[in-house]
Amino acid sequence: MKHLIHTLNKAFDNRVRLGVMAVLMANEVVSFTELKEALDLTDGNLASHVAALEKAGYVSVSKQFVGKKPNTTYSASKEGKTAFQEHLAALEKLLRG
Repeated sequence: MKHLIHTLNKAFDNRVRLGVMAVLMANEVVSFTELKEALDLTDGNLASHVAALEKAGYVSVSKQFVGKKPNTTYSASKEGKTAFQEHLAALEKLLRG
């Protein structure tokens, strides 16, 4: 049988990615600014971690203009929600021994 530690999803190993997914699981859509402020991150730090989650297929990104200002929003994809829930379930199993 596979040891429980190996059932954790490596995409969520980093605390920033874990935080991004937690915020996106609690909110249907979150703007770049809201996410940056919620996690107290720099623009570049947030952008690089969201890009990694997007590449994994866990985050959907929407870019549009509101007036003349760019507005980027994020949401957890169906795959991302499933993967994150599985990750949390694996963490719970580890905690319970």
